[in-house]
Amino acid sequence: MSVVWRKGSRSNSGGNGNCVEIALNGAIALVRDSKNQASTIVVPGWTGFLDAVKRGDFD
Repeated sequence: MSVVWRKGSRSNSGGNGNCVEIALNGAIALVRDSKNQASTIVVPGWTGFLDAVKRGDFD
């Protein structure tokens, strides 16, 4: 299954080329540095994390 990578909305805001990308694949998220695509991190439970953010669990 191929995934669609999206850049973070605040990526490269300082003009230094830093960029974080994320791709959703079911209930997990893949996170990578666009300059080092070989180092992709798998984040299980991503939808649970987003639900907690929406509920305000981290306020």
